[in-house]
Amino acid sequence: MKRPTLSKKIDQLIYRNHKSATTNVIGCLVLHAIRSEIFERFQRAYVGMANKESSELGNLPTSPMAERARTCETTGERLRNRELAYGFDLDYKNDPPTLVPCTWSKNYAIGLYGRIGLQCYNLQNGTNLKFKRLEKHSTKRTGRYSSVYITLDATDPATGSVCSFQTQFSNAGSHLRLRARITWLTFAARIKQIPNEPIDDDWDEDTPGINEFYKVPLPKWFSDERGSKKYYVPESELHDNDWLQLLMEVAFFSKANRRLDAYLPLELNSVVVETLEDEPRDKLKADNAIFYISYKCCADPCSTPLAGDHRAVVRKTMDGKPGHMCLEVAFTKEQNKNEEE
Repeated sequence: MKRPTLSKKIDQLIYRNHKSATTNVIGCLVLHAIRSEIFERFQRAYVGMANKESSELGNLPTSPMAERARTCETTGERLRNRELAYGFDLDYKNDPPTLVPCTWSKNYAIGLYGRIGLQCYNLQNGTNLKFKRLEKHSTKRTGRYSSVYITLDATDPATGSVCSFQTQFSNAGSHLRLRARITWLTFAARIKQIPNEPIDDDWDEDTPGINEFYKVPLPKWFSDERGSKKYYVPESELHDNDWLQLLMEVAFFSKANRRLDAYLPLELNSVVVETLEDEPRDKLKADNAIFYISYKCCADPCSTPLAGDHRAVVRKTMDGKPGHMCLEVAFTKEQNKNEEE
């Protein structure tokens, strides 16, 4: 006579209990819970046996049980990783990759890099997202670039909504031939995507969109002799423009030799935009342009030698790819002297 299985025994017990005491609902629920617990334990034991069998056999052929367990684990990991972005969520400096922790730090430099990516997104998409706070970041050396993968919270003032934003910032260092004290690039500027999309981190030097005019050494200051169009930004547009404020901060960060730990009060005096582009009508949003910025550090002179008036030349270029932008800041007179010495 065939013995009933454990599952059938439990079903029979539930049935008898239900038939003899239909009002005893709690008893039925308890027995169902016991049955579920038994099968969960069996399932865990099944996977554990498969893993043990696989590890003990080493290079020997694995059994179907071990193979099925490994397939389930790999599939689950693959599904999870589709939602984890390279660099932003997973740090590949470690083997195996580790999760990038959320620190919610107030690091000024990382925040500045993140805001550059945010403004790149705004310029390319016609949006007005505002920086709210840093969430996390990781760093990696890729070729000649030092890259920072930044995740931050951004807000849309029109709706009050908050989104998770990702940007890959890369520091290409100084280029003496181009008179560039700093050369910064963004290779990604996007609202966080699930599933994760790969990043195109190849800057297109030969794109026809960047005229040779923007590939020569940075000028010391603007000149009427250069065959280009110049736009003198009216004072009414100077103080309520996130893009110009950011360019001023980038220039000041370069002036301070990238050694700022906190924001210092800055004030724009004047901005001249030089570009070859007829469109857009708003020259501040031209894909390729040179900005001549006069500004003042309003900090107490006793607290920092950087207090006072400054001038800066910043060149912005775009190779036409989404999320791609390059900012170059020219050496100041003092920095030029130090380099010559």
